[in-house]
Amino acid sequence: MVALSVILFPPLLIAFLLVMERVEEPLRRPTSPREVSEFLNTATPGEVETLAKSGIRRALSRWRRRRHSGGRRSDNPPIV
Repeated sequence: MVALSVILFPPLLIAFLLVMERVEEPLRRPTSPREVSEFLNTATPGEVETLAKSGIRRALSRWRRRRHSGGRRSDNPPIV
C-alpha cells in the first residue's frame, strides 16, 4: 500500500498543479480599461447588480459569457 502511494503521489500532484494553473491563469490577467468602459456602456441591469454585489471580476466574467454566446439567453429558450 505504501509503495502504491509512493508511485501514485507524484503524478497526481503534477496533475493537480496543471489543473490549478489553468484555473489561476484567468485570474492573473488584468482587466483592461477598454474592457471596463465597454462593460459599463453595454452592461445589463443584472450584470450591474453582480458588479455591486460580487465585484468587477465576476461581473466581467458574466458579461464576457453573454458576449460570447451572441446575446442569446440559455435559460430562456425561444418559444416556438
